[in-house]
Amino acid sequence: MRVCSLHSVKERIVLGQPLPFSVRASSRLLLLARGQVIADDEQLEALLKRGAMVEVDELAAAMQPPRRLDAEARLSRLPLEWDRLGHDVRLALGAAPAEMAAAVHGSTDLLLALIDSAPEVALAQIVRQGDAGEGHYGVRHSIHAATACHAAARLLGWSPTEQRRAFQAALTMNVAMLDLQARLATQVSPLTIKQREAINEHPVRSAEMLAEAGIDDEDWLVAVRQHHELPGGNGYPRGLGEVEPLAELLRFADIYTARLSSRANRPAMSAMQAGRELHQMAASSPLAAALIKSFGIFPPGSIVRLASGEMGLVVRNGDKAHCPQVATLTDALGEPRMSPLLRDCGREAYAVAALLPSQSLPMRLTVERIASLIGAA
Repeated sequence: MRVCSLHSVKERIVLGQPLPFSVRASSRLLLLARGQVIADDEQLEALLKRGAMVEVDELAAAMQPPRRLDAEARLSRLPLEWDRLGHDVRLALGAAPAEMAAAVHGSTDLLLALIDSAPEVALAQIVRQGDAGEGHYGVRHSIHAATACHAAARLLGWSPTEQRRAFQAALTMNVAMLDLQARLATQVSPLTIKQREAINEHPVRSAEMLAEAGIDDEDWLVAVRQHHELPGGNGYPRGLGEVEPLAELLRFADIYTARLSSRANRPAMSAMQAGRELHQMAASSPLAAALIKSFGIFPPGSIVRLASGEMGLVVRNGDKAHCPQVATLTDALGEPRMSPLLRDCGREAYAVAALLPSQSLPMRLTVERIASLIGAA
Protein backbone atom coordinates (compact mmCIF):
# COMPACT_ATOMS: atom_id res chain seq x y z
CA MET A 1 0.00 0.00 0.00
CA ARG A 2 1.66 3.22 -1.16
CA VAL A 3 0.82 6.31 0.86
CA CYS A 4 1.53 10.02 0.96
CA SER A 5 1.06 12.54 3.75
CA LEU A 6 -2.32 14.13 4.36
CA HIS A 7 -0.47 17.45 4.62
CA SER A 8 0.57 17.18 0.96
CA VAL A 9 -3.08 17.00 -0.18
CA LYS A 10 -4.82 19.11 2.46
CA GLU A 11 -5.92 21.61 -0.20
CA ARG A 12 -8.25 18.92 -1.53
CA ILE A 13 -10.10 18.70 1.79
CA VAL A 14 -13.29 20.71 2.20
CA LEU A 15 -14.28 20.89 5.85
CA GLY A 16 -17.70 19.42 6.51
CA GLN A 17 -17.84 17.74 3.09
CA PRO A 18 -17.37 14.03 2.30
CA LEU A 19 -13.73 13.06 1.91
CA PRO A 20 -12.75 11.83 -1.57
CA PHE A 21 -10.24 9.41 -0.02
CA SER A 22 -9.65 7.55 3.24
CA VAL A 23 -7.36 8.94 5.92
CA ARG A 24 -4.95 6.58 7.69
CA ALA A 25 -2.51 6.69 10.58
CA SER A 26 1.20 6.27 9.88
CA SER A 27 0.67 2.59 10.86
CA ARG A 28 -1.85 2.36 7.94
CA LEU A 29 -4.72 2.06 10.44
CA LEU A 30 -7.94 3.43 8.97
CA LEU A 31 -8.93 6.64 10.76
CA LEU A 32 -11.60 8.05 8.43
CA ALA A 33 -13.26 6.14 5.61
CA ARG A 34 -13.83 7.74 2.23
CA GLY A 35 -17.10 9.66 2.44
CA GLN A 36 -16.71 10.64 6.09
CA VAL A 37 -16.02 14.28 6.96
CA ILE A 38 -13.39 16.34 8.72
CA ALA A 39 -15.62 18.71 10.64
CA ASP A 40 -13.36 21.65 11.48
CA ASP A 41 -9.84 23.08 11.52
CA GLU A 42 -9.17 21.59 14.94
CA GLN A 43 -9.84 18.05 13.74
CA LEU A 44 -7.77 18.60 10.59
CA GLU A 45 -4.86 19.99 12.60
CA ALA A 46 -4.97 17.00 14.96
CA LEU A 47 -4.76 14.61 12.00
CA LEU A 48 -1.86 16.53 10.49
CA LYS A 49 0.04 16.55 13.79
CA ARG A 50 -0.20 12.78 14.12
CA GLY A 51 1.21 12.31 10.61
CA ALA A 52 -1.96 11.09 8.92
CA MET A 53 -1.56 9.51 5.49
CA VAL A 54 -3.58 9.02 2.31
CA GLU A 55 -3.44 5.95 0.04
CA VAL A 56 -1.89 6.92 -3.29
CA ASP A 57 -4.19 4.76 -5.41
CA GLU A 58 -7.29 6.26 -3.77
CA LEU A 59 -5.90 9.73 -4.25
CA ALA A 60 -5.25 9.08 -7.93
CA ALA A 61 -8.79 7.77 -8.40
CA ALA A 62 -10.20 10.86 -6.66
CA MET A 63 -8.26 13.13 -9.04
CA GLN A 64 -9.61 11.40 -12.16
CA PRO A 65 -12.85 12.57 -13.76
CA PRO A 66 -15.78 10.25 -12.97
CA ARG A 67 -15.66 7.17 -15.15
CA ARG A 68 -18.54 4.81 -15.74
CA LEU A 69 -17.50 1.21 -15.41
CA ASP A 70 -19.60 -1.46 -17.04
CA ALA A 71 -21.43 -3.68 -14.58
CA GLU A 72 -19.15 -6.70 -15.08
CA ALA A 73 -15.97 -4.66 -14.48
CA ARG A 74 -17.44 -3.10 -11.34
CA LEU A 75 -18.54 -6.45 -9.95
CA SER A 76 -15.26 -8.20 -10.74
CA ARG A 77 -13.48 -5.67 -8.53
CA LEU A 78 -15.50 -6.62 -5.43
CA PRO A 79 -13.24 -9.50 -4.26
CA LEU A 80 -10.26 -7.12 -4.27
CA GLU A 81 -12.27 -4.66 -2.17
CA TRP A 82 -13.09 -7.45 0.30
CA ASP A 83 -9.39 -8.32 0.58
CA ARG A 84 -8.44 -4.68 1.17
CA LEU A 85 -11.06 -4.34 3.88
CA GLY A 86 -9.85 -7.54 5.52
CA HIS A 87 -6.51 -5.81 5.99
CA ASP A 88 -8.26 -2.78 7.50
CA VAL A 89 -10.23 -4.97 9.92
CA ARG A 90 -7.05 -6.72 11.04
CA LEU A 91 -5.47 -3.36 11.85
CA ALA A 92 -8.64 -2.13 13.56
CA LEU A 93 -9.02 -5.16 15.82
CA GLY A 94 -5.34 -5.02 16.74
CA ALA A 95 -5.25 -1.28 17.32
CA ALA A 96 -4.28 0.45 20.55
CA PRO A 97 -7.26 1.28 22.81
CA ALA A 98 -7.16 4.98 21.90
CA GLU A 99 -7.57 4.15 18.20
CA MET A 100 -9.68 0.98 18.18
CA ALA A 101 -13.20 2.45 18.36
CA ALA A 102 -12.72 4.89 15.48
CA ALA A 103 -11.02 2.22 13.38
CA VAL A 104 -13.83 -0.31 14.00
CA HIS A 105 -16.47 2.29 13.09
CA GLY A 106 -14.58 3.24 9.91
CA SER A 107 -14.15 -0.37 8.82
CA THR A 108 -17.83 -1.02 9.58
CA ASP A 109 -18.88 1.85 7.31
CA LEU A 110 -16.86 0.45 4.41
CA LEU A 111 -17.92 -3.16 4.95
CA LEU A 112 -21.62 -2.34 5.20
CA ALA A 113 -21.39 -0.22 2.04
CA LEU A 114 -19.78 -3.17 0.26
CA ILE A 115 -22.48 -5.55 1.51
CA ASP A 116 -25.26 -3.17 0.45
CA SER A 117 -23.75 -2.87 -3.04
CA ALA A 118 -23.89 -6.65 -3.63
CA PRO A 119 -25.40 -8.69 -0.76
CA GLU A 120 -25.26 -11.99 -2.67
CA VAL A 121 -21.54 -11.55 -3.30
CA ALA A 122 -21.10 -10.96 0.43
CA LEU A 123 -22.81 -14.28 1.19
CA ALA A 124 -20.71 -16.06 -1.44
CA GLN A 125 -17.56 -14.81 0.31
CA ILE A 126 -18.64 -16.90 3.31
CA VAL A 127 -19.85 -19.95 1.36
CA ARG A 128 -16.70 -20.18 -0.78
CA GLN A 129 -14.05 -19.87 1.92
CA GLY A 130 -10.40 -20.60 1.27
CA ASP A 131 -8.20 -23.16 3.01
CA ALA A 132 -7.49 -22.93 6.73
CA GLY A 133 -4.02 -21.54 6.13
CA GLU A 134 -5.23 -18.83 3.75
CA GLY A 135 -5.16 -15.36 5.32
CA HIS A 136 -5.70 -14.65 9.03
CA TYR A 137 -8.45 -17.03 10.12
CA GLY A 138 -9.48 -14.97 13.18
CA VAL A 139 -10.01 -11.82 11.12
CA ARG A 140 -11.70 -13.66 8.25
CA HIS A 141 -14.06 -15.43 10.64
CA SER A 142 -14.93 -12.15 12.37
CA ILE A 143 -15.95 -10.60 9.05
CA HIS A 144 -17.95 -13.68 8.03
CA ALA A 145 -19.81 -13.90 11.36
CA ALA A 146 -20.57 -10.17 11.20
CA THR A 147 -21.89 -10.46 7.64
CA ALA A 148 -24.09 -13.41 8.63
CA CYS A 149 -25.46 -11.54 11.66
CA HIS A 150 -26.26 -8.52 9.52
CA ALA A 151 -28.10 -10.68 6.96
CA ALA A 152 -30.18 -12.37 9.68
CA ALA A 153 -30.92 -9.07 11.45
CA ARG A 154 -32.12 -7.57 8.17
CA LEU A 155 -34.37 -10.58 7.51
CA LEU A 156 -35.78 -10.26 11.04
CA GLY A 157 -36.74 -6.64 10.31
CA TRP A 158 -34.41 -5.11 12.88
CA SER A 159 -33.84 -1.37 12.58
CA PRO A 160 -30.70 -0.06 10.80
CA THR A 161 -29.22 0.80 14.21
CA GLU A 162 -29.86 -2.74 15.46
CA GLN A 163 -28.44 -4.25 12.26
CA ARG A 164 -25.27 -2.20 12.65
CA ARG A 165 -24.97 -3.18 16.31
CA ALA A 166 -25.33 -6.86 15.40
CA PHE A 167 -22.63 -6.48 12.75
CA GLN A 168 -20.19 -4.72 15.07
CA ALA A 169 -20.79 -7.03 18.02
CA ALA A 170 -20.04 -10.05 15.84
CA LEU A 171 -17.02 -8.34 14.28
CA THR A 172 -15.50 -7.74 17.72
CA MET A 173 -16.76 -10.67 19.83
CA ASN A 174 -13.44 -12.55 19.57
CA VAL A 175 -11.07 -9.59 19.67
CA ALA A 176 -9.29 -11.02 22.73
CA MET A 177 -8.35 -14.26 20.94
CA LEU A 178 -7.90 -13.46 17.24
CA ASP A 179 -4.37 -14.80 17.01
CA LEU A 180 -5.27 -17.89 19.04
CA GLN A 181 -8.14 -18.55 16.61
CA ALA A 182 -5.68 -18.38 13.72
CA ARG A 183 -3.39 -20.90 15.42
CA LEU A 184 -6.22 -23.27 16.29
CA ALA A 185 -7.38 -23.34 12.67
CA THR A 186 -4.17 -25.19 11.75
CA GLN A 187 -3.56 -27.01 15.05
CA VAL A 188 -4.15 -30.78 15.15
CA SER A 189 -2.92 -31.41 18.71
CA PRO A 190 -5.28 -31.16 21.72
CA LEU A 191 -5.82 -27.79 23.38
CA THR A 192 -3.32 -26.85 26.06
CA ILE A 193 -4.45 -25.74 29.51
CA LYS A 194 -3.44 -22.18 28.69
CA GLN A 195 -5.43 -22.24 25.43
CA ARG A 196 -8.52 -23.55 27.24
CA GLU A 197 -8.22 -20.74 29.77
CA ALA A 198 -7.93 -18.13 27.01
CA ILE A 199 -10.99 -19.54 25.23
CA ASN A 200 -13.02 -19.57 28.43
CA GLU A 201 -12.05 -15.99 29.29
CA HIS A 202 -12.31 -14.39 25.85
CA PRO A 203 -15.95 -13.21 25.98
CA VAL A 204 -15.36 -11.15 29.13
CA ARG A 205 -11.89 -10.06 28.06
CA SER A 206 -13.17 -8.97 24.63
CA ALA A 207 -15.87 -6.83 26.26
CA GLU A 208 -13.28 -5.32 28.59
CA MET A 209 -11.03 -4.42 25.66
CA LEU A 210 -13.93 -2.77 23.84
CA ALA A 211 -14.95 -0.78 26.91
CA GLU A 212 -11.33 0.29 27.38
CA ALA A 213 -11.35 1.51 23.77
CA GLY A 214 -14.36 3.74 24.50
CA ILE A 215 -17.21 1.54 23.23
CA ASP A 216 -20.10 2.49 25.52
CA ASP A 217 -23.02 0.74 23.79
CA GLU A 218 -24.10 -1.57 26.61
CA ASP A 219 -26.17 -3.81 24.31
CA TRP A 220 -23.07 -4.37 22.17
CA LEU A 221 -20.90 -5.13 25.21
CA VAL A 222 -23.47 -7.45 26.80
CA ALA A 223 -23.80 -9.43 23.56
CA VAL A 224 -20.01 -9.89 23.40
CA ARG A 225 -19.86 -10.99 27.06
CA GLN A 226 -22.70 -13.48 26.60
CA HIS A 227 -22.06 -14.91 23.13
CA HIS A 228 -21.03 -18.32 24.52
CA GLU A 229 -23.71 -18.50 27.21
CA LEU A 230 -26.59 -20.96 26.75
CA PRO A 231 -30.17 -20.55 27.94
CA GLY A 232 -30.47 -22.85 30.92
CA GLY A 233 -26.98 -22.21 32.26
CA ASN A 234 -24.76 -24.66 30.39
CA GLY A 235 -22.66 -22.07 28.58
CA TYR A 236 -19.55 -20.15 29.58
CA PRO A 237 -17.90 -18.21 31.14
CA ARG A 238 -20.59 -17.54 33.78
CA GLY A 239 -23.24 -20.18 33.18
CA LEU A 240 -26.04 -17.64 32.88
CA GLY A 241 -29.61 -18.95 32.80
CA GLU A 242 -30.93 -16.15 30.59
CA VAL A 243 -29.17 -14.82 27.49
CA GLU A 244 -29.90 -11.68 25.48
CA PRO A 245 -31.23 -12.29 21.92
CA LEU A 246 -28.33 -10.48 20.26
CA ALA A 247 -25.85 -12.69 22.12
CA GLU A 248 -27.72 -15.76 20.87
CA LEU A 249 -27.57 -14.49 17.29
CA LEU A 250 -23.81 -13.97 17.66
CA ARG A 251 -23.39 -17.53 18.93
CA PHE A 252 -25.40 -18.99 16.06
CA ALA A 253 -23.46 -16.97 13.46
CA ASP A 254 -20.18 -17.95 15.11
CA ILE A 255 -21.06 -21.65 14.89
CA TYR A 256 -22.61 -21.55 11.42
CA THR A 257 -19.83 -19.64 9.66
CA ALA A 258 -17.13 -21.67 11.41
CA ARG A 259 -18.68 -24.84 9.97
CA LEU A 260 -18.29 -23.40 6.47
CA SER A 261 -14.53 -23.06 6.93
CA SER A 262 -12.05 -25.91 6.72
CA ARG A 263 -9.77 -26.60 9.66
CA ALA A 264 -6.61 -28.67 9.89
CA ASN A 265 -8.60 -31.53 11.45
CA ARG A 266 -11.77 -31.38 9.32
CA PRO A 267 -13.03 -30.25 5.91
CA ALA A 268 -15.49 -27.41 5.42
CA MET A 269 -19.19 -28.24 5.58
CA SER A 270 -21.66 -27.25 2.91
CA ALA A 271 -24.23 -24.61 3.80
CA MET A 272 -26.85 -27.37 3.71
CA GLN A 273 -24.97 -29.42 6.31
CA ALA A 274 -24.22 -26.40 8.50
CA GLY A 275 -27.85 -25.29 8.33
CA ARG A 276 -29.05 -28.77 9.25
CA GLU A 277 -26.74 -28.83 12.30
CA LEU A 278 -27.87 -25.40 13.42
CA HIS A 279 -31.52 -26.36 13.01
CA GLN A 280 -31.01 -29.49 15.11
CA MET A 281 -29.26 -27.39 17.74
CA ALA A 282 -31.90 -24.64 17.93
CA ALA A 283 -35.02 -25.77 16.08
CA SER A 284 -37.33 -23.49 18.09
CA SER A 285 -35.23 -20.33 17.74
CA PRO A 286 -36.44 -17.66 15.28
CA LEU A 287 -32.91 -16.25 15.35
CA ALA A 288 -31.37 -19.51 14.09
CA ALA A 289 -34.18 -19.84 11.54
CA ALA A 290 -33.50 -16.33 10.22
CA LEU A 291 -29.80 -17.05 9.88
CA ILE A 292 -30.45 -20.27 7.97
CA LYS A 293 -33.08 -18.63 5.76
CA SER A 294 -30.85 -15.65 4.93
CA PHE A 295 -28.36 -18.06 3.32
CA GLY A 296 -30.85 -20.58 1.99
CA ILE A 297 -30.30 -24.28 1.37
CA PHE A 298 -28.24 -23.49 -1.74
CA PRO A 299 -26.76 -20.02 -1.05
CA PRO A 300 -25.03 -17.83 -3.62
CA GLY A 301 -21.65 -19.28 -4.53
CA SER A 302 -22.80 -22.93 -4.37
CA ILE A 303 -22.19 -25.28 -7.31
CA VAL A 304 -25.16 -27.46 -8.26
CA ARG A 305 -26.36 -29.93 -10.88
CA LEU A 306 -29.89 -29.41 -12.20
CA ALA A 307 -32.49 -31.96 -13.24
CA SER A 308 -31.68 -30.94 -16.82
CA GLY A 309 -28.11 -32.25 -16.36
CA GLU A 310 -26.63 -28.74 -16.50
CA MET A 311 -24.14 -27.60 -13.87
CA GLY A 312 -23.92 -24.05 -12.63
CA LEU A 313 -23.37 -21.46 -9.94
CA VAL A 314 -26.13 -20.36 -7.58
CA VAL A 315 -26.37 -16.59 -7.99
CA ARG A 316 -29.25 -15.75 -5.64
CA ASN A 317 -31.91 -17.28 -3.44
CA GLY A 318 -35.35 -17.85 -4.92
CA ASP A 319 -38.81 -17.48 -3.46
CA LYS A 320 -38.44 -20.90 -1.85
CA ALA A 321 -35.40 -22.15 0.05
CA HIS A 322 -34.78 -25.08 -2.32
CA CYS A 323 -35.39 -23.11 -5.53
CA PRO A 324 -32.45 -20.75 -6.15
CA GLN A 325 -31.51 -18.88 -9.32
CA VAL A 326 -28.61 -20.59 -11.11
CA ALA A 327 -26.25 -19.43 -13.86
CA THR A 328 -25.62 -22.62 -15.84
CA LEU A 329 -21.99 -22.99 -16.92
CA THR A 330 -22.30 -26.31 -18.77
CA ASP A 331 -24.86 -27.92 -21.01
CA ALA A 332 -26.64 -31.20 -20.21
CA LEU A 333 -23.59 -33.18 -21.40
CA GLY A 334 -21.19 -31.33 -19.14
CA GLU A 335 -19.63 -29.26 -21.91
CA PRO A 336 -18.80 -25.63 -21.00
CA ARG A 337 -21.17 -22.96 -22.24
CA MET A 338 -19.81 -19.90 -23.98
CA SER A 339 -22.44 -17.74 -22.25
CA PRO A 340 -24.19 -18.74 -19.00
CA LEU A 341 -27.96 -19.15 -18.99
CA LEU A 342 -30.02 -18.14 -15.97
CA ARG A 343 -32.28 -20.93 -14.71
CA ASP A 344 -35.15 -20.63 -12.23
CA CYS A 345 -34.97 -23.79 -10.11
CA GLY A 346 -38.61 -23.36 -9.17
CA ARG A 347 -39.38 -24.96 -12.54
CA GLU A 348 -39.41 -28.76 -12.39
CA ALA A 349 -37.14 -29.14 -15.41
CA TYR A 350 -34.43 -27.11 -13.67
CA ALA A 351 -34.86 -28.29 -10.07
CA VAL A 352 -31.63 -28.75 -8.11
CA ALA A 353 -30.64 -32.41 -8.36
CA ALA A 354 -27.40 -32.28 -6.39
CA LEU A 355 -25.05 -29.99 -4.51
CA LEU A 356 -21.55 -30.38 -5.95
CA PRO A 357 -18.00 -29.67 -4.78
CA SER A 358 -16.34 -26.70 -6.49
CA GLN A 359 -13.94 -28.91 -8.45
CA SER A 360 -16.86 -30.60 -10.26
CA LEU A 361 -16.98 -27.93 -12.96
CA PRO A 362 -14.88 -28.47 -16.10
CA MET A 363 -13.50 -24.94 -15.76
CA ARG A 364 -11.87 -22.93 -13.00
CA LEU A 365 -13.92 -20.08 -11.58
CA THR A 366 -11.91 -17.16 -10.26
CA VAL A 367 -13.33 -15.07 -7.43
CA GLU A 368 -13.68 -12.20 -9.90
CA ARG A 369 -15.71 -14.36 -12.28
CA ILE A 370 -17.93 -15.58 -9.45
CA ALA A 371 -18.65 -12.01 -8.35
CA SER A 372 -19.48 -11.02 -11.93
CA LEU A 373 -21.86 -13.95 -12.41
CA ILE A 374 -23.63 -13.33 -9.11
CA GLY A 375 -23.90 -9.59 -9.52
CA ALA A 376 -25.02 -9.72 -13.13
CA ALA A 377 -27.97 -12.05 -12.46
